[in-house]
Amino acid sequence: MRSSTFLRTAILAFGTFLAGFCVNGQQKSPPVENTGLPPRASPADYQYQAKVGTITIAAEFADHSVPTPEGPLSTEDFVVVETGIFGAPGARLTLSPADFSLRINGKKPTPSSQYLLILKSLKDPTWEAPELAKAEPKSKGGLTNGNSSSDISNPSLPPIVHVPIELQRSWNKRAEKASLPEGDRALPQAGLLFFQHSGKTKSLELLYDGPAGKAKLTLQ
Repeated sequence: MRSSTFLRTAILAFGTFLAGFCVNGQQKSPPVENTGLPPRASPADYQYQAKVGTITIAAEFADHSVPTPEGPLSTEDFVVVETGIFGAPGARLTLSPADFSLRINGKKPTPSSQYLLILKSLKDPTWEAPELAKAEPKSKGGLTNGNSSSDISNPSLPPIVHVPIELQRSWNKRAEKASLPEGDRALPQAGLLFFQHSGKTKSLELLYDGPAGKAKLTLQ
């Protein structure tokens, strides 16, 4: 009796494991390691730098581009800052995007957003959907993520564009890997910071308030 109870418990536990491992009959993708971007050789290789004690924060404004090692992506709803953090040999620092904010056009600072929030608006500027390639005359509208309800037969409206799910996933993974790493890290480290903003920028100040102290970098 005791052995049969143990067997039923083991079967249920294994079933729960399989249910968590598979969704709709498909194996889940393994988690993406957030490695950030390769740090440049020195802080001077970035356009802007600021000292915070023994730490140097360097940055470069990417506008609506999302630079990744595999090539640039883009987002209309966020602006992006590539950041590098440097220290003395053997230095470590606890990193978090939450330590950064961006003052845009002199307004109240905008807190950094987690990369998950930009995924819906991610695009690859080099990718052309088959729907657009076949359209005659070619639509002047921009690409969409498949949420548009416009009709390809009406040349005055952008056609519906369906991004293949695997392609969308690859864009998402690229953005995740390139975002600034979190936690206790050996320096140097580098990665992307995302700030919600869909308009133009006239002035920018990157603000840091974290374990190393406080700093301000005037980017524009």
